[in-house]
Amino acid sequence: MDYRDAGVDVEAGRAFVQTIRHLVESTQRPEVLGNLGGFSGCCRLPSGYQDPVLVAGTDGVGTKLKLAQALNRHTTVGVDLVAMCVNDILTCGAEPLFFLDYLATGKLEATQLTEVVAGVANGCRQAGCALLGGETAEMPGFYGAGVYDLAGFCVGIVERQQRLDGDQVQLGDVAIGLASQGVHSNGFSLVRKIVEAAAKTTVSPWQERPAMLQGHSLGEVCLTPTRIYVDPVLTAWRSGLPIHGMAHITGGGLPENLPRCLGSGQSLQIDPDAWPQLPIFQWLAAAGAVNPAAMFHTFNMGIGFVVLVPPDAAEQAITKFHQQAVDAYAIGEVIAGDGEILGLPQAP
Repeated sequence: MDYRDAGVDVEAGRAFVQTIRHLVESTQRPEVLGNLGGFSGCCRLPSGYQDPVLVAGTDGVGTKLKLAQALNRHTTVGVDLVAMCVNDILTCGAEPLFFLDYLATGKLEATQLTEVVAGVANGCRQAGCALLGGETAEMPGFYGAGVYDLAGFCVGIVERQQRLDGDQVQLGDVAIGLASQGVHSNGFSLVRKIVEAAAKTTVSPWQERPAMLQGHSLGEVCLTPTRIYVDPVLTAWRSGLPIHGMAHITGGGLPENLPRCLGSGQSLQIDPDAWPQLPIFQWLAAAGAVNPAAMFHTFNMGIGFVVLVPPDAAEQAITKFHQQAVDAYAIGEVIAGDGEILGLPQAP
């Protein structure tokens, strides 16, 4: 017996690394040292920082992977993986430096996993960070045929004096909501339950095209990747927009994530009518009979990222983001309180 008899093809793994080499190289920054294939990746700190702070984050894609695997469409979940990590570290003002991925599967299917890594590389290019390395683990008996899982790890950098930690937020600051591209990568256990329960066909419920989705299938809309906010936010900030706080709207929606960017003694008053609701959320609420409070506590509801700015900079912020093709809305105000998010639907 040998390793291949046990289900692990080492030669296929080596060949896969060579296949994805050009994808990795397409993301390189000048600070990266060495080449793909070593035991570790090396990256110098960018020049110009006086008191740099390294910022790290890690995340996955969740059960959205089951949808990608069911539809055999794997080019977007890698973008989701990068987005979930880089958007998180962006909230303290960090510029992403490099990214590492972990990809585990039962059997290495080169075409499938190359598409996944292509998505990761795409996300890294959007975020301006290097895909510094990763791990592909073939685990027969642990994952079934065609099944894979993903995890990502990102490291960024910010000047210590510019790091946002809640202390900069002031009463009266305006919350500017940046539009999401859809469901992003949270709440998919509920999404899948609703879609499967509402199915009118036994072929594939994800192929159904509800009228309110304007010709798009449920699968197409739900696989739309998480928007990466790094470039528009850093561009606006570096051009002079005074940003006092930021929040990435992921699992738990606005109620769970907005308090994380506030300072002591502060709350946020939100106007849920300040931005248009995306059709996919309207369909999910109706098809699953989900009450509004549960929708806001599960999904981003059309707002994927929030920046807090002084009142006299609100219009400037909206203009700057519109100039970068990101819809932005004044959705609320910082008020005195104990971390509550007020104005959103409450549970019946």
